Amino acid sequence: MPIAHIETPFKTKFGVPRQAGLVDFEARIVFEPEFRVQEAVRGLEEFDYIWIIWQFHLAGREGWSPTVRPPRLGGNKRVGVFATRSPFRPNPIGLSCVRLLRIEPGPVLVVQGADLVDGTPVYDIKPYLPYADSHPDARSGFASTAPPPALTVEDPERLLDSIPSNLRNTLCQTLAQDPRPHYQDNPDRVYAMLFDKWEVQFRVDGSSLTVTSVKKC
Repeated sequence: MPIAHIETPFKTKFGVPRQAGLVDFEARIVFEPEFRVQEAVRGLEEFDYIWIIWQFHLAGREGWSPTVRPPRLGGNKRVGVFATRSPFRPNPIGLSCVRLLRIEPGPVLVVQGADLVDGTPVYDIKPYLPYADSHPDARSGFASTAPPPALTVEDPERLLDSIPSNLRNTLCQTLAQDPRPHYQDNPDRVYAMLFDKWEVQFRVDGSSLTVTSVKKC
């Protein structure tokens, strides 16, 4: 049973940050009516980070496969599903660590760095404990380093000016992370991404991403 859902500007899977903490923006965890009890989060304000346990509700695939092809490996090498964070799992459960900025009446948790689609069901919330949860020297397999922003975002016609500055900053960070599948590299292809109330279209040529259209949905 979901206890809450999250509100983010990412309306579809395409464009969502690939990991928590890669893009800084505020998201809201809104509790479902039966869990809107302020006492249930008493003391949580003393923690800087929280774990969110949630559902890949848009995975859209029945059954599961013992191997998957992670985008990080170019989409053409298979590894075991339990060696990845793929959404296509026996149980479509995700886990994200986000910064807790504040708790608003409701209660509503305002967090930073989420990697969830708008409306994602949240099943549990737990405090992050640095002494137990942090292992900076641990091996990380094929994902041993965080991917740096790969692209320079170009907006020659200043199309992004129509988006409020706080959302525009989030969008630019997201575009710089290169939302395309890693195995796609066609400079003539136009990609479309739904972001909050806008559809943003862009092309990528080498290390440069150029915004070609911004339309309000």
